[in-house]
Amino acid sequence: MSLKLREARRSIDKVDKEIAKLLDKRGRLALNIAKAKNNKDFSLGDIVYYVPSREKEVLKNITSSKSVLGQEALKNIYTEIISACRNLEAPTRVSFLGPWATFSHQAAIKNFGSCGYFIPAATPLDVLSEVESGRSDFGVVPIENSNEGSVNIILDMLVETEIKICAEISLKIEQCFLVKNPKAEVLRIYSHTHALAQCRDWITQHYPDAELIPVSSTAQAAKKVTKEDFSAAIASQVAAKIYNLYILEKGVQDSKENFTRFFVIGKVSTEPSYKDKTSLVFIVKDKVGALYEALEVFNKNNVNLTKIESRPTKKRAWEYMFFVDFKGHIKDQNIVKTIKSLESKNVFVKSLGSYPRA
Repeated sequence: MSLKLREARRSIDKVDKEIAKLLDKRGRLALNIAKAKNNKDFSLGDIVYYVPSREKEVLKNITSSKSVLGQEALKNIYTEIISACRNLEAPTRVSFLGPWATFSHQAAIKNFGSCGYFIPAATPLDVLSEVESGRSDFGVVPIENSNEGSVNIILDMLVETEIKICAEISLKIEQCFLVKNPKAEVLRIYSHTHALAQCRDWITQHYPDAELIPVSSTAQAAKKVTKEDFSAAIASQVAAKIYNLYILEKGVQDSKENFTRFFVIGKVSTEPSYKDKTSLVFIVKDKVGALYEALEVFNKNNVNLTKIESRPTKKRAWEYMFFVDFKGHIKDQNIVKTIKSLESKNVFVKSLGSYPRA
């Protein structure tokens, strides 16, 4: 071994010890914060250990300077540091749309780090129930895919509950073609409805005669294939590892720019960060120009709408709810004015939550 290599390794060992000492110091400071939050004189209402706006601020601070590691690597490292320190304050229980290895599971880990206590749930409604009952502190559910649009059941669910959106997560989706036996003929392909739609062209080209069978999640598809011959699943690389399946091909989605947006839901309202988004639902009065008047309110108050879509209310025939996302926080002055104007013009207005933008 050369002298230069030995010296470089000694330097790394020295730096590693310094990093370990600093991480220990950070952990002890996190414990001090936990004590402060539990102090009876400290007025916080319900004590909250996951604070999205603060975590966003920490990640912004550490990525504001250039690093040879790159910003994405720094974010990943610090997400795990934050996760470990948060776990010292109190274990964070996170319910997600399961089973293990779904994209919802991956999104939960991306947001909360691997130190969270993750609880798989069978349906979006089960995720909501876990949070409402207090068995989970937060839930992670898919809300929208860049190619296939919104997950309507989640939108309907949020209208009927007092649970709030606390954060959003954007996850790039790479679908893989998984099999139990790489030499067996593929007669059936299992996956979630959205995943099958995302891979429509690829399936038509390679397996035009295969039966397409929708299941509750991509991970459930992988799980089914472990028990069946002549079957394949469209799921993630993580699912292949967990369920011990072969990856016949990676990246089988038709669009390489394929992202899914997830909501973190909980009982807490998120404080403003440096970049926020608000989700809101309203029902207009039954009169000519009602929707135009509602949308004009956003324009007058200089509010940038990023999304609008309609859903039936399911209470009266041909009555619709309008879901909108816009830049800004519910506490911003122009947003306060916007909501007051909307309330004066419409039958129903409800904020679904303000949260840091992904």
